[in-house]
Amino acid sequence: MLINKKTNPPIKYPGGKRFLVEQIKGLWELSKCRRLVEPFSGGMAISLGIAPNKALVNDINPHVVNFYQSIQNGLTINIDMENDEKFYYEMREKFNGLIRNNNHESMLSASIFYYLNRTCFNGLVRFNKSGFFNVPFGRHKKINYIRTFPDVNKIIKNWALVCGDFSKIRVNKTDFLYVDPPYDVEFKNYSGNAFHWGEQERLVKHLSKYECPIVISNQATDRVVDLYKKNGYKIFLIDAPRMISCNGDRTKAQEVLALRNMAINSKLSPF
Repeated sequence: MLINKKTNPPIKYPGGKRFLVEQIKGLWELSKCRRLVEPFSGGMAISLGIAPNKALVNDINPHVVNFYQSIQNGLTINIDMENDEKFYYEMREKFNGLIRNNNHESMLSASIFYYLNRTCFNGLVRFNKSGFFNVPFGRHKKINYIRTFPDVNKIIKNWALVCGDFSKIRVNKTDFLYVDPPYDVEFKNYSGNAFHWGEQERLVKHLSKYECPIVISNQATDRVVDLYKKNGYKIFLIDAPRMISCNGDRTKAQEVLALRNMAINSKLSPF
């Protein structure tokens, strides 16, 4: 199954990997695996871009998972959606009230989450240590809200969508494992659970037990590249569509693709 070119992830997500879809799809097709497994799905740009028949998609953020599970169940958004600051903060408080009362696994919660994501500042998905959504109003000139998601439903209807730590999912030899952990940068607290350097190391150690094809993407910091090299990964560096803007520096950021248990041929020359 191939995703329609007009079907994009319905939510925005920090560090989205839409620019890597063609490269990861090429690796997926080369591997000829039966199932895609993605432990850090985020906004699902890669999994939706590949659009496999079978997938196990996980994320630590329960609100993202609930949103896509709701689409599986035929989500239709019936709430008001306004690009208005006062209304936005009212809806943000209502969403956090659902979290406070443990009613966040619902169609209503999914609907409000979509509205907040499309309306908030820069499409951030950010929660504080108490688990409440805390992104400010975005001040967009115009927002095209969507109320139904039939194209996405068609792609994900037979997928397993789960929420939890990456170490809890079960991976088979015949799976293709695409791993996109939070970047090795200062801010990485999208779900209220920080992903520090020790987590990067724990992840690589955990992945070492798998024999299936593995592809990891991350920001190409020196210690990330060194960590992957030391653990037997083949390294590819590519330019990412973002800039490093520290002290006015506008240098193009680099992404690392780390491959293990996978042969490479000329089909993947863009690397």
